[in-house]
Amino acid sequence: MKQGNLNEILKEGAGRLLFDSASEGLLVSDKSGRILVANRRLEEMFGYDQDELIGQPVEVLIPMNLREKHVGERTEYNKAPRKRSMGVDMDLCAVRKDTSEFPVEISLNHLKHDEETLIVALVTDITDRKEAKEKLGKLNQSLESMVEERTEKLKESQLLYRTISRNFPNGTINVFDRDLNYVFAEGQELFRYKLSSEALVGTSYLNRLPEDVRNEIGDRLQKVFEGHDSSFEIETRGLTYKLNAVGLRDSNDVISQILLVEQNITDQKIAQSNMQLALEKERDLNELKSRFVSMASHEFRTPLSTILSSVNLLKKAQVIEDQERREKHLNRIRASVQNLTAILNDFLSLDKLEEGLVHLNVKSFDIRLLIIDLIEEIEGLKKTGQKILFNVHENCIIYADEQMVRNVMINLISNALKYSPENSDVVIECNDAKEHIEISVSDSGIGIPQEEQEHLFGRFFRATNAFNIQGTGLGLHIVKRYVDLLKGEIRFVSSPETGTTFSVSLPKTIEHEEDIVD
Repeated sequence: MKQGNLNEILKEGAGRLLFDSASEGLLVSDKSGRILVANRRLEEMFGYDQDELIGQPVEVLIPMNLREKHVGERTEYNKAPRKRSMGVDMDLCAVRKDTSEFPVEISLNHLKHDEETLIVALVTDITDRKEAKEKLGKLNQSLESMVEERTEKLKESQLLYRTISRNFPNGTINVFDRDLNYVFAEGQELFRYKLSSEALVGTSYLNRLPEDVRNEIGDRLQKVFEGHDSSFEIETRGLTYKLNAVGLRDSNDVISQILLVEQNITDQKIAQSNMQLALEKERDLNELKSRFVSMASHEFRTPLSTILSSVNLLKKAQVIEDQERREKHLNRIRASVQNLTAILNDFLSLDKLEEGLVHLNVKSFDIRLLIIDLIEEIEGLKKTGQKILFNVHENCIIYADEQMVRNVMINLISNALKYSPENSDVVIECNDAKEHIEISVSDSGIGIPQEEQEHLFGRFFRATNAFNIQGTGLGLHIVKRYVDLLKGEIRFVSSPETGTTFSVSLPKTIEHEEDIVD
């Protein structure tokens, strides 16, 4: 489009005078970004002489490092032109003829003329506004200390006081009379409840409070009128507030009003809680590492010594007549390796559980068949004369994580064998109980002292009557964690020197949305 054709859009005379007298910069460009018209305010803003911008691309007004990107953005805008504001809550800059940059806001619109789309841009220099916003931000940072110290400057300047209060972050600044009615209220927290200062003045502060904290806050504020400043925290409706209240004295040195600063510190409390949890987790991890080192130095020593001595004796047993002796030592080595493997498995399983790396892989399987396989697998753990009796009257089909159920059963059965004497029986039962599968493992072993039973599923717990039996104290803790992940329940009944029965109840089906456990 030729510039002359704009006479139909922007005619000489009153129209041109209105265009040039606008307080903001205005320009009109075609779809290629060529400037067709620019008013005097825009030319002055960017430091150009009259009509010097005509015919130039709009990119001359944009910082050099953004010009190429702007060409693409302009092309996209031309595909679907619409009314659009840019620079609000953004750091948008323009560049003058002398290459200096300054912050701006830009509003775009479009119009049709001679079947061609023209782009109209309104450019506002926001340098003063941005400087004012930065100054206000600095005031906000020092606001709380200013209120607490009750500086004379704040008391002397009500206008400044109101300006600062209105921008008080995450809280309110209030002044009450002796009846605890609002005299003044400002702050960003009012916006949360869609309230205004004008609507609150003259109304009761206590009537706005939730009933669960109303009396406590009222009592504390009444004491401020007696000369006792107050600072405290309140929790209500899932939020936490910090309140600082001080008395305001009149010309007769009498406390006639209260200044109350409320601040919503919920986010800080959550952050503190998360930090505390992280510290506790770190402390637990350090404890786990220390216990592992201690456990490894103690529990690994015996099986390793057994393996070493058996290997040395095997070297000496060379003749056929020594076959029985070799078998004895090979069994000792095998048992020691199984013991070491069990210890390492306990620590690896706990580490995965603590890190949230355990994932459920659910499928349908028969617990009866799983237990039959386990009984054969752990045959080598049985002491002389020990028997494993398995009572089941029907198939026990379940939809769950087979490996996790397997780990639970291995631990319970191996514990029953380990803590039971020779020539004793371990009894396993499996029953279908409508919505659940009930499994129990009973032994006639050393049992658990009554006063220690509440700690049975804790990490590293070892009963006082089991210190002479090897173990990490992690097995039942891991079992409990697995059963919880399977949405089941584990119970036990035990008496010292009589035996222990563990009962596990597992739901037949775990819902699909719970299949993955983070």
